Amino acid sequence: MAPPQTQRPPSTTGSVKNAMTMTEKILARASQKSRLQPGENVWVDVDVLMTHDVCGPGTIGIFKREFGQDAKVWDREKIIIIPDHYIFTSDERANRNVDILRDFCMEQKIKYFYDIKDLSNFKVNPDYKGVCHVALAQEGHCRPGEVLLGTDSHTCNAGAFGQFATGIGNTDAGFVMGAGKLLLKVPPTLRFIMEGEMPSYLLAKDLILQIIGEISVAGATYRSMEFVGSTVESLSMEERMTLCNMVIEAGGKNGVVPVDETTFKYLETPLSYEPLYSDEQAKFLQEYRFDVSKLEPVVAKPHSPENRALARECKDVKIDRVYIGSCTGGKTEDFMAAAKLFLAAGKKVKMPTYLVPATQKVWMDVYSLPVPGSGGKTCSQIFEEAGCDTPASPSCAACLGGPRDTYARMNEPQVCVSTTNRNFPGRMGHKEGQIYLASPYTAAASALTGFVTDPREFLE
Repeated sequence: MAPPQTQRPPSTTGSVKNAMTMTEKILARASQKSRLQPGENVWVDVDVLMTHDVCGPGTIGIFKREFGQDAKVWDREKIIIIPDHYIFTSDERANRNVDILRDFCMEQKIKYFYDIKDLSNFKVNPDYKGVCHVALAQEGHCRPGEVLLGTDSHTCNAGAFGQFATGIGNTDAGFVMGAGKLLLKVPPTLRFIMEGEMPSYLLAKDLILQIIGEISVAGATYRSMEFVGSTVESLSMEERMTLCNMVIEAGGKNGVVPVDETTFKYLETPLSYEPLYSDEQAKFLQEYRFDVSKLEPVVAKPHSPENRALARECKDVKIDRVYIGSCTGGKTEDFMAAAKLFLAAGKKVKMPTYLVPATQKVWMDVYSLPVPGSGGKTCSQIFEEAGCDTPASPSCAACLGGPRDTYARMNEPQVCVSTTNRNFPGRMGHKEGQIYLASPYTAAASALTGFVTDPREFLE
């Protein structure tokens, strides 16, 4: 695939003399520099720090060790703490992690702590949200032009809002918690130009699996991935999140999508923000072009996100289960897509089909929003008619295995088609389990047949 030539839209900021990419501009502004170039190390002011129940206790421990037991965080309104990973479990250590977060947030008067106390019924916990990356977007913490750091590799999800968002380790997060800044190296940028009308049987998950299959899981190591083109412009915010969410599976430092009217319509935050855009003369390390109209549904076979294959090429792969959920594939539109396919097929699933809404809001949408063309039926009604499992309590659940009693965890060496983001050995539980990463369309189609299935069998 030859690097393409394309006409880029003019920038609204910056000069020809100091042409920069969007990522370079965001980091320049956050470091009070007039210009930055890839490879420079700069102290960056952080707008938002996010942590959760898995990495939060470690981050808090490092903060207290380095800044003092009685130290105060740098800004109690810029630290977002979201329990989401190991929540609905009887595991005492997992439960203890949430207790540590709660004690710290009370001590520090953290404004945005999305707590859960009653594990028997998530709905009686008004503050509880669910999966951190989707909750950050829904609660207005993702804002164009800002710097968002989180103790989770999929923090890059927020790049869909035209901001610099990346995952950091507990040590770095402990430092940010006390200082509000971090030393970062400016990444070079790869630009992915996606043109053409999106076929009705494709979703953003197909696009990012296509890209990872093209460049490999190391193809964007410590590089920014910028997504542009008419196809990207046509995507909803949730689909843009799916694109940016999995840049880490290509080794990327961050992913970004330019801000446009779609972004503005999604944002309901009263806080001001200033979007930044790549200059027309900005230097990109490499550019890739895709004609999306010619792409087909794809999967990533075990045991790597780069192990791309066409869904139709895997039609003989017998499966044991289907999982629809996670920060990548558990958003409202992901469930709408699965429901749309079930509705079109009019059949019942042949495999156990687990549904895990990412957040409380998504769970409510699954039970309340009518699916277009269904005569007013909701996703939950369509899922019930299709024979799926009842939608579970919102959390990360089995995406990363977790304690043995985690909902839908793979405790046996089974074959699973999943809308999640990683398929390494043991990722969803059992070390001999086999995970096929796929879009919600492909996952739903596979649930109906018991084999990896191209969704065009039901959508065309």
